[in-house]
Amino acid sequence: MQVFRSIEDIPDDFGPSAVTVGKFDGVHLGHRAVIGRLLAVAHAQRLASVVVTFDRNPMSIVAPERCPEDLVSVEQKLELLEHTGIDAVLVLTFDLELSHVPAEDFVQRFLVSKLHTKTMLVGSDFRYGAKAAGDVALLRELGARDGYEVQLIDDVRPDGHDRVSSTWIRSLLAEGDVAYAGMLLGHPPTVRGVVVHGAQRGRELGFPTANLSPQCEGLIPADGVYAGWLVDGGVRHPAAISVGNNPTFEGVPQRQVEAYVIGEEIDLYDHIVGVEFAERIRGMVAFSGIEPLIRQMRTDVDEASRLLAEQ
Repeated sequence: MQVFRSIEDIPDDFGPSAVTVGKFDGVHLGHRAVIGRLLAVAHAQRLASVVVTFDRNPMSIVAPERCPEDLVSVEQKLELLEHTGIDAVLVLTFDLELSHVPAEDFVQRFLVSKLHTKTMLVGSDFRYGAKAAGDVALLRELGARDGYEVQLIDDVRPDGHDRVSSTWIRSLLAEGDVAYAGMLLGHPPTVRGVVVHGAQRGRELGFPTANLSPQCEGLIPADGVYAGWLVDGGVRHPAAISVGNNPTFEGVPQRQVEAYVIGEEIDLYDHIVGVEFAERIRGMVAFSGIEPLIRQMRTDVDEASRLLAEQ
């Protein structure tokens, strides 16, 4: 998969292309349905398949007070997109300058002149250009002039529910429902970061954990204990995962993601690892002392092992 970080990176002879445009935060089932259709169209028409996305949520520029947290980082998004089999991704820097580009200019500058778009695949509510003034009707009008067709993609609605959206997935993660969130994503909710030195409390209690740096990628789910996987160098290790500020102890200033690898002890310091969340076991609680905490941790590890064995 080719990654273009600006239109200047695109070769003059690139394309012609089948293109879709969006934030693609999480690369969830709805996004994958669009990409699946994109790949089919590109194959049938002998076009390059291209996703155009952004280096941040456009709302962070046009309405920062209403901008939600990202489900994934840009690099996580690119990795997920690569696994779909598309040919190329154009990552546009969404800044004040781009936010002021009129809808017609956006289409001409980014989609027609550089990608040589022949087919555009979008949802019925697709908006683009300054103040989101562009809509599907305008896109089709411009297509008649510039030589591309527009195809609409239906929303994905699992089990007759609301359409799959990043907003819905965020709300599930805020509730700790990582299993349902993973179903809508089509992959486990994952955070990634550098393993750093912690207070060593887990080791002292007999459960040494890999503590992720607070500057980790990906949206962290609600506080609690989870079954999941720690991924190091492509190897997935079963893990019991804690999210929170460890209320049994005083002086823990911020939320932490800690993963206890079940059945083996690995030196992970300074490694960049992924932590995948599979199932929530319980919420975060304060215990009356060390012994009740250790008993509960043993129970949590047993439950995590059981849940992961069923995956």
